[in-house]
Amino acid sequence: MIGTGILKGMAVTARNFVGSYFEEDRLITVQYPEERSPLPENYRNFPFLIYDTDDAEAGLRCVACKICEKECPPQCIYIVKSEDKKPDYMGKPQFYAKVFDIDISVCMSCQICVEVCPFEAIKMDKVFELSRRERFDALLLRKSDLAKSNTYYHSICPTDAPEVDAKLAQAAAKKKPAPPASAAPATAATPSATA
Repeated sequence: MIGTGILKGMAVTARNFVGSYFEEDRLITVQYPEERSPLPENYRNFPFLIYDTDDAEAGLRCVACKICEKECPPQCIYIVKSEDKKPDYMGKPQFYAKVFDIDISVCMSCQICVEVCPFEAIKMDKVFELSRRERFDALLLRKSDLAKSNTYYHSICPTDAPEVDAKLAQAAAKKKPAPPASAAPATAATPSATA
Protein backbone atom coordinates (compact mmCIF):
# COMPACT_ATOMS: atom_id res chain seq x y z
CA MET A 1 0.00 0.00 0.00
CA ILE A 2 1.24 3.48 -0.83
CA GLY A 3 2.27 5.65 2.11
CA THR A 4 2.90 2.89 4.68
CA GLY A 5 6.50 4.03 5.13
CA ILE A 6 5.33 7.52 6.07
CA LEU A 7 2.76 6.11 8.51
CA LYS A 8 5.39 3.88 10.16
CA GLY A 9 7.74 6.84 10.53
CA MET A 10 5.01 8.99 12.05
CA ALA A 11 4.17 6.17 14.49
CA VAL A 12 7.78 6.06 15.69
CA THR A 13 7.77 9.85 16.10
CA ALA A 14 4.46 9.77 18.04
CA ARG A 15 5.71 6.92 20.27
CA ASN A 16 8.89 8.84 21.11
CA PHE A 17 6.96 12.08 21.70
CA VAL A 18 4.48 10.49 24.12
CA GLY A 19 7.15 8.32 25.74
CA SER A 20 9.33 11.34 26.49
CA TYR A 21 6.77 12.49 29.08
CA PHE A 22 6.92 9.19 30.98
CA GLU A 23 10.37 7.67 30.42
CA GLU A 24 13.45 9.70 31.29
CA ASP A 25 15.62 7.61 28.95
CA ARG A 26 13.69 8.97 25.96
CA LEU A 27 14.55 12.58 26.79
CA ILE A 28 17.18 13.66 24.33
CA THR A 29 17.22 17.41 24.94
CA VAL A 30 20.00 18.57 27.24
CA GLN A 31 19.79 22.05 28.73
CA TYR A 32 23.29 23.06 27.66
CA PRO A 33 25.45 24.60 29.21
CA GLU A 34 23.83 23.95 32.61
CA GLU A 35 23.54 20.24 31.79
CA ARG A 36 26.10 18.31 29.79
CA SER A 37 25.97 14.87 28.26
CA PRO A 38 28.92 12.70 29.30
CA LEU A 39 31.45 12.27 26.51
CA PRO A 40 32.61 8.75 25.63
CA GLU A 41 36.21 7.88 26.38
CA ASN A 42 37.11 7.56 22.71
CA TYR A 43 35.78 11.07 21.93
CA ARG A 44 38.47 13.25 20.41
CA ASN A 45 38.69 16.91 19.62
CA PHE A 46 42.09 18.60 19.50
CA PRO A 47 45.56 17.38 20.54
CA PHE A 48 47.37 18.23 23.76
CA LEU A 49 50.87 17.48 25.12
CA ILE A 50 51.48 15.32 28.19
CA TYR A 51 54.01 16.03 30.92
CA ASP A 52 54.95 13.62 33.72
CA THR A 53 56.45 15.73 36.52
CA ASP A 54 55.13 18.73 38.45
CA ASP A 55 56.88 21.09 36.06
CA ALA A 56 55.18 21.29 32.66
CA GLU A 57 58.32 22.48 30.92
CA ALA A 58 60.75 19.97 32.43
CA GLY A 59 58.46 16.94 32.35
CA LEU A 60 57.16 17.27 28.79
CA ARG A 61 57.43 13.94 26.98
CA CYS A 62 57.97 15.55 23.58
CA VAL A 63 61.57 15.37 22.31
CA ALA A 64 60.92 17.43 19.15
CA CYS A 65 61.40 14.53 16.74
CA LYS A 66 58.99 16.35 14.38
CA ILE A 67 57.26 13.18 13.17
CA CYS A 68 53.83 14.60 14.02
CA GLU A 69 54.64 17.80 12.15
CA LYS A 70 55.64 15.84 9.02
CA GLU A 71 52.63 13.49 9.13
CA CYS A 72 49.97 16.13 9.84
CA PRO A 73 47.70 16.30 6.74
CA PRO A 74 46.68 19.99 7.12
CA GLN A 75 50.20 20.96 8.33
CA CYS A 76 48.87 22.73 11.42
CA ILE A 77 51.64 21.66 13.84
CA TYR A 78 54.69 23.94 14.16
CA ILE A 79 57.76 22.67 16.03
CA VAL A 80 61.14 24.32 16.57
CA LYS A 81 63.73 21.96 18.03
CA SER A 82 66.00 23.21 20.80
CA GLU A 83 69.70 23.65 20.14
CA ASP A 84 70.67 22.51 23.62
CA LYS A 85 69.64 19.42 25.58
CA LYS A 86 67.96 19.06 28.95
CA PRO A 87 67.81 15.97 31.18
CA ASP A 88 64.65 13.87 30.74
CA TYR A 89 62.85 12.03 33.55
CA MET A 90 65.60 9.35 33.54
CA GLY A 91 68.38 11.95 33.66
CA LYS A 92 69.48 11.37 30.07
CA PRO A 93 70.18 14.56 28.04
CA GLN A 94 67.47 15.01 25.44
CA PHE A 95 66.41 17.60 22.89
CA TYR A 96 63.12 19.32 23.57
CA ALA A 97 60.59 21.40 21.69
CA LYS A 98 61.55 25.05 21.98
CA VAL A 99 58.31 25.94 20.16
CA PHE A 100 55.31 23.64 19.80
CA ASP A 101 52.19 25.29 18.36
CA ILE A 102 49.00 23.84 16.92
CA ASP A 103 46.62 25.93 14.83
CA ILE A 104 43.25 24.52 15.86
CA SER A 105 41.47 26.58 13.20
CA VAL A 106 43.10 24.23 10.67
CA CYS A 107 43.32 20.99 12.69
CA MET A 108 40.88 18.35 11.47
CA SER A 109 41.12 16.13 14.58
CA CYS A 110 42.31 13.15 12.54
CA GLN A 111 44.51 11.79 15.38
CA ILE A 112 47.38 10.94 13.04
CA CYS A 113 49.77 12.92 15.27
CA VAL A 114 48.80 10.68 18.20
CA GLU A 115 49.27 7.48 16.22
CA VAL A 116 52.75 8.34 14.92
CA CYS A 117 54.22 9.69 18.17
CA PRO A 118 56.78 7.15 19.45
CA PHE A 119 56.97 8.80 22.90
CA GLU A 120 53.22 8.91 23.71
CA ALA A 121 53.66 12.65 24.12
CA ILE A 122 50.57 13.85 22.25
CA LYS A 123 46.99 12.73 22.87
CA MET A 124 43.51 13.90 21.90
CA ASP A 125 41.58 16.10 24.31
CA LYS A 126 37.85 16.28 25.02
CA VAL A 127 37.69 20.07 25.36
CA PHE A 128 35.48 21.45 22.61
CA GLU A 129 34.59 24.95 23.83
CA LEU A 130 37.46 26.74 22.13
CA SER A 131 35.73 29.62 20.38
CA ARG A 132 37.44 33.00 20.60
CA ARG A 133 36.35 36.57 19.94
CA GLU A 134 39.62 37.50 18.26
CA ARG A 135 40.05 36.70 14.62
CA PHE A 136 43.81 36.32 14.27
CA ASP A 137 46.27 34.27 16.31
CA ALA A 138 43.71 33.37 19.01
CA LEU A 139 43.25 29.82 17.73
CA LEU A 140 46.99 29.16 17.63
CA LEU A 141 47.63 27.19 20.82
CA ARG A 142 51.16 27.52 22.21
CA LYS A 143 53.13 24.89 24.11
CA SER A 144 52.02 26.33 27.45
CA ASP A 145 48.36 26.06 26.38
CA LEU A 146 48.80 22.51 25.09
CA ALA A 147 50.70 21.08 28.08
CA LYS A 148 48.53 19.03 30.45
CA SER A 149 49.56 16.60 33.17
CA ASN A 150 49.47 12.82 33.00
CA THR A 151 46.93 12.99 35.84
CA TYR A 152 44.60 14.94 33.55
CA TYR A 153 45.08 12.30 30.86
CA HIS A 154 44.15 9.60 33.39
CA SER A 155 40.99 11.52 34.28
CA ILE A 156 39.72 11.75 30.68
CA CYS A 157 40.92 8.29 29.51
CA PRO A 158 40.82 5.95 32.54
CA THR A 159 41.30 2.77 30.50
CA ASP A 160 43.83 3.93 27.88
CA ALA A 161 46.13 5.94 30.19
CA PRO A 162 47.27 3.01 32.41
CA GLU A 163 48.08 0.97 29.26
CA VAL A 164 50.21 3.85 27.95
CA ASP A 165 52.01 4.18 31.30
CA ALA A 166 52.72 0.42 31.36
CA LYS A 167 54.10 0.56 27.82
CA LEU A 168 56.38 3.49 28.73
CA ALA A 169 57.55 1.69 31.89
CA GLN A 170 58.45 -1.39 29.83
CA ALA A 171 60.38 0.73 27.35
CA ALA A 172 62.24 2.48 30.19
CA ALA A 173 63.09 -0.88 31.80
CA LYS A 174 64.59 -2.11 28.53
CA LYS A 175 66.79 0.99 28.29
CA LYS A 176 68.22 0.67 31.81
CA PRO A 177 71.94 -0.15 31.75
CA ALA A 178 72.97 -3.72 32.54
CA PRO A 179 74.63 -4.31 35.94
CA PRO A 180 78.46 -4.20 35.97
CA ALA A 181 80.31 -7.44 35.18
CA SER A 182 81.64 -7.74 38.76
CA ALA A 183 78.08 -7.90 40.11
CA ALA A 184 77.01 -10.56 37.60
CA PRO A 185 76.62 -14.08 39.00
CA ALA A 186 79.41 -16.53 38.25
CA THR A 187 78.72 -18.84 35.34
CA ALA A 188 79.28 -22.59 35.39
CA ALA A 189 82.75 -23.70 34.38
CA THR A 190 83.13 -25.01 30.87
CA PRO A 191 83.62 -28.76 30.58
CA SER A 192 87.20 -29.87 30.04
CA ALA A 193 88.27 -31.16 26.66
CA THR A 194 89.64 -34.38 28.14
CA ALA A 195 87.16 -37.09 28.89
